[in-house]
Amino acid sequence: MTAEPTGLRERKKQLTRDALLRAALELFTTKGYEQTTVDEIADAVEVSQRTFFRYFANKEEAAFAVQKLVESHFVAAVRERPAEEGPFEALRNAVLGAWDTIGEAIEEIIPLDLHMRSYQMIESTPALLAVHLRRSTELEEEIAQLIAEREGLDVDTDPRPRVVVAAFSGVMRVTGRLWGQGEDASTEAIRGLTEAYLDHLGPALAENWRK
Repeated sequence: MTAEPTGLRERKKQLTRDALLRAALELFTTKGYEQTTVDEIADAVEVSQRTFFRYFANKEEAAFAVQKLVESHFVAAVRERPAEEGPFEALRNAVLGAWDTIGEAIEEIIPLDLHMRSYQMIESTPALLAVHLRRSTELEEEIAQLIAEREGLDVDTDPRPRVVVAAFSGVMRVTGRLWGQGEDASTEAIRGLTEAYLDHLGPALAENWRK
């Protein structure tokens, strides 16, 4: 028997992983995360439970797989921002630029509306929300370290990188939640929300609102 070419074999693996991920998220968002079993996910794709565990350590890893893709896309965008941009400008341009291109990457795996429903599911599932908040904290620290490196600062002696990232991340959480509660699942919708809210951050912190 002729051996299967490496490229084709890898493509088949990717298709199997994508199918398992899509089935998992569909089940999580319709039946509930806690109520869904690994066997049900595997059965939906007509593979064995062993095959599921070849691609995902557990259900939690599947639940956050697309979110991990989005986060890594954003981190890469921050790394690529020009050195002359200030910290907040770099973060703002990175996230807006990331939303311009991430939709296509998501849609190669799952439909955007399924990503939105998955985001809503994570926010409404206590066990997953706790993991989501922990992951967000870890991402904030990674970005703060990146900003400190850009500015030639020591993140442990200069509070500014962590402060700017904390403010930025707060806006990201608000816009993500509003997007998840809305009816428009497009990347244009979350990009527009993000841009509008980021543009209000400086004035909201600086202005006397009672004027």
